[in-house]
Amino acid sequence: MKIFKQSIDKQLESNQGKNLFFDGVNNSFSFIPETLKAIERIGEVDKDSENILIDYVTNKALQEFCKINQFYSFDTLAQKELREIYVELFANIKTHKNTNDSISKKHFKNLTNWLKKTNPFAEKMYSFKDDIVDSVACSEYSPDLQIKILQINLKQIVEPVLDIGCGKDGNLVMYFRKKGIEANGFDRFMYENSFLSNSDWLEYNYGIDKWGTITSNLGFSNHFKHHHFRDNGNFVIYAKKYMDILNSLKIGGSFHYAPDLPFIEKYLDKTKFKITAQDVGVFDYKSIKIKRLK
Repeated sequence: MKIFKQSIDKQLESNQGKNLFFDGVNNSFSFIPETLKAIERIGEVDKDSENILIDYVTNKALQEFCKINQFYSFDTLAQKELREIYVELFANIKTHKNTNDSISKKHFKNLTNWLKKTNPFAEKMYSFKDDIVDSVACSEYSPDLQIKILQINLKQIVEPVLDIGCGKDGNLVMYFRKKGIEANGFDRFMYENSFLSNSDWLEYNYGIDKWGTITSNLGFSNHFKHHHFRDNGNFVIYAKKYMDILNSLKIGGSFHYAPDLPFIEKYLDKTKFKITAQDVGVFDYKSIKIKRLK
């Protein structure tokens, strides 16, 4: 298994930043020598191991797409469809009916069509770009900086805490837990503990009257703003999920986020929610704290 996972890692590494919509895409993508060596030993892989490898490469590929553009969105259906692309890839490799070159071209064509279907803006954004594209990725900020930006008072924090888009390392969640604060988080990564989970914020079940504090720094609201101003954005879905988040707060609980969302905040019931805005250094956005009053 180790050699196959290593070849997957090296193949993905060789494709980092490559533009699926580049005119010469078929010449830009190909199997590297390590992958070709692994293909020669594909007969050693039983069905259970094959499924493990398919899950592994699917999750790795999703992470690579999100590194390129943090605004890509892949719901459960999109993830299943991506997995099917890798199921087809493994099947084509094992049957040996086509050359490795034709298999690779077909595979990257499948990936292009999948990305075009799941995130239509990608084609418009990258069709006229070079073969390598600049990433539009987010950074995982230190807990101290996030606490400062998000107007969090540790002495007054209401538990439990939920961090939306907690990042690969869940830094803020880990910080809270070391302070003895009950905290959980989720993001698009696979985790190995019970308080960090893998989920999409548009599909996550936030519950009702459940959370004392919810945080999201340059995460949910950043994407909401992106979809609000995009021609084909899913702003309605984001608006509904925004209200789900607010309704998941306990009375007295707060949602802390940045950047601000003035286009929806102005419509909130002021008898039910108290909004506190704060400038964020020299940036042209504010951080918001919304406290549920009743």
